[in-house]
Amino acid sequence: MVQLDTDVRMDGPSNLPYDPDQDAAEKRDIRKKYRALEKRTGEQLRPQDIMAVELVKQVIEADKLFQKVKNPTEATLDSTVLRNVSSISAQKARAMKLGSAAFDLDDFVSKLAIFMGGRHELADDASELDDIGDSVMDWEKVGRRALAKSKRVPVMGFMLGPLSVEQKKRAPVKRARLEKSNEEERRPQEIKEEDIQRSENETTKNVIKVKEILEESGAVNLFRFVVNPNDFAQSVENIFYLSFLIRDGLCALEIDEKGEPIIFLCEAPSAQDRADGVMCHQIVMEFDMATWRRAIEVFEITESMIPQRPPAKTRLGGKWYG
Repeated sequence: MVQLDTDVRMDGPSNLPYDPDQDAAEKRDIRKKYRALEKRTGEQLRPQDIMAVELVKQVIEADKLFQKVKNPTEATLDSTVLRNVSSISAQKARAMKLGSAAFDLDDFVSKLAIFMGGRHELADDASELDDIGDSVMDWEKVGRRALAKSKRVPVMGFMLGPLSVEQKKRAPVKRARLEKSNEEERRPQEIKEEDIQRSENETTKNVIKVKEILEESGAVNLFRFVVNPNDFAQSVENIFYLSFLIRDGLCALEIDEKGEPIIFLCEAPSAQDRADGVMCHQIVMEFDMATWRRAIEVFEITESMIPQRPPAKTRLGGKWYG
């Protein structure tokens, strides 16, 4: 039987001040001894390889070393050693044999329940073990028996979770089947090729119209020409149609001495001109609603040079969509 030394005690926090300026040689010596203890109580160690007396000696040795600990690093090593010792002790306790029989946790719990008055005889059926929590057990009886073997003052404590848990039964939920009515089923409208009335190419038509208006007006400010003060969307479309003329070399854009962008019609370069090195340049122009409003304000645009176009409509089947 292992006898614990009752004189071994942990010093209070007041006797272990934090000292970052502790002597380096002393700290190295403490770490060296702690690592030696850690090696002797490593997690790879089997419980049968070490005696209980040796575990007690290692705890006493770690306690003496801890009196010199004044930094977190050494305190961490101390906790590692104690964790290893407690793990090995728990494994040895589980493997403990009382006489010729091994220590059985289930048997211990069953006898403890009988002692507290939960059951009066052992159950042969394993399902009866679940009914222990339904009986009223006298925990004070165990407390009085344990109090006779301990010198510690009993204090109030709390247990994690209830002692008896009633399992809730989930009520079956019946879900009504979703019945679809044939009256509510509708097939999508079938559109055949002959139902789509092909209109003339609106883009080509509008590009030609923009060219004719620019030919009549001559050189003009870009914004005065494309901006429609009443419709932002059509202003964007006007820039789109004008870009085809610039791409084909039929329209040129220059910056005059006042810094205004001026556009005017010109002759498209021939194949010979392109062979001589004449090149057409295009730019990406950002035109948002803020720019549209600013252009109307700066250039005092009150009327669009390009007439307002009616919204385009497409006929699908027997209906018109705009």
